[in-house]
Amino acid sequence: MPWTSEHIKWLVDTGERQKTADGKEVEVWEFLHQDDDDVFSAWAKHFRNHYCLDTEIDFLRGKRTRQDYLNSIIFPCKTTKLGPGIRAGDFGEILVADYLQWLLGFWVPIVRWSSKVVRDESRKGSDVIGFRFQKKDGGTSPKDVMVVFEAKTKFSGSGGNRLQDAINDSAKDHLRIDESLNFIKQKLFEKKEIEQAQLIDRFQSPVDVPYKETYGAAAVISDEHFDAKVIATADCTKIPKTAKSKEFVPHPNWVSLVLVVIKGSDMMNLVHELYRRAADEA
Repeated sequence: MPWTSEHIKWLVDTGERQKTADGKEVEVWEFLHQDDDDVFSAWAKHFRNHYCLDTEIDFLRGKRTRQDYLNSIIFPCKTTKLGPGIRAGDFGEILVADYLQWLLGFWVPIVRWSSKVVRDESRKGSDVIGFRFQKKDGGTSPKDVMVVFEAKTKFSGSGGNRLQDAINDSAKDHLRIDESLNFIKQKLFEKKEIEQAQLIDRFQSPVDVPYKETYGAAAVISDEHFDAKVIATADCTKIPKTAKSKEFVPHPNWVSLVLVVIKGSDMMNLVHELYRRAADEA
């Protein structure tokens, strides 16, 4: 498999904990990326395979070079109006997926980013879903866990409180989880990953076979745009009831909602360099 966890060693828990307006704790992590060619190249391969498996690219690219195929059709564009924002968003989601898989020990099926029809758009549905099984033999347990995270990025001066945005979107996850689980199962089936697809069955009948659900919101922010005072204004008890509503309701899982902020230096340039390497080294 192309997946690597070397780059996740750069993600470090600062030990810092902030409080939101409603008193919830926010974990603060720092992504201390380094100029290490070996780790960066392995990470670029890992990142590329979220979009297109190396084992499939030669069939899919037609007469194009691998680099041209990835840059022209698959990866969000660096220069279009929407492309850089989509790049940042995809990067944030994949980094959160790696955080859940490599640091917290969840199984995170990799199907979301390879399923795009339009490269400069985000896919609908929950951003990152992971699973953890209590029993190693594949049997079910009420201690099995499904985790659902929303991820937002802020690598420029635009946008407001991105942690609040992630919290607001997370409030919808319980409504779309059936569709998201079906999507994951369908994509795994299409990839002939039948055993993995069957594992999703366990989480599609929570009434018959109960399990634990954990919901989370993450903001990935460049150091130059990180503001602790802004983070502190986030409030899990004040979610707009509708998109344009001035009426607020609590997050349906606000008591147990997990809040994470990941900050790092010069993140947008890091994103562009990662995409460049992913294409050039294909």
